Amino acid sequence: MPDTPELWTRGEVADYLGIAPDSVRRQLSRRKIRRAGTGESAAGRITALYNADQVRAARAARTDFLQ
Repeated sequence: MPDTPELWTRGEVADYLGIAPDSVRRQLSRRKIRRAGTGESAAGRITALYNADQVRAARAARTDFLQ
């Protein structure tokens, strides 16, 4: 059985990249990172999930994210 990729919520991505949660979709779109799936927030709302390995690679490749 293949490994399941680690998925991050918008908030987790924002924390990792040091950006505002409202900027996540725009920043990841610029780097050609698409939503990997959807999940449900604690409030029961649908939320986007992003592949953590892709987010890490984007940060490693760019210098405009806070280190």
